Amino acid sequence: MFNIRQIRKNDNLNLSKVIREVLIEIEVPKEGTAYSDPELNFMFEAYENKRSIYYVVENNGKIYGGAGISHLNEADYNICELQKMYFLPSIRGKGIGDMMIEKCLSFALDNKFKYCYIETLPYMKAAQKLYLKKGFSYINGPIGNTGHTSCNVWLIKKLK
Repeated sequence: MFNIRQIRKNDNLNLSKVIREVLIEIEVPKEGTAYSDPELNFMFEAYENKRSIYYVVENNGKIYGGAGISHLNEADYNICELQKMYFLPSIRGKGIGDMMIEKCLSFALDNKFKYCYIETLPYMKAAQKLYLKKGFSYINGPIGNTGHTSCNVWLIKKLK
């Protein structure tokens, strides 16, 4: 049974290992993606501010992935970003991504965000299919400044 909960400080090391493992597995560039984000080793601290949250998926104390919401850097106050949603292969295809997006979007609504933004890579087709199913639409260019210059697929969703 998988448990979805808010990140704790003692999750930092295990979560950064999981995220890097997934990023290597899916062959993302090490520059211009989440792989090189300075907060990757300090995810708890990165999501401590009021309008941010990060959830982890765990089972028997082992972390299998996570997803978060935070204000989109250098964007309008009303725009958040779905961030660092990655899962180990063993839990993919079980509906967990869908549940995580729902939890993240619910938090975004509770925190008065009006739009949610996502960046991804062209070959991440399963992720894009899920985003489209959840009501995201493609847009023609980036918003804000994520620092993810290698990500060249952008989506947004108007929150209700």
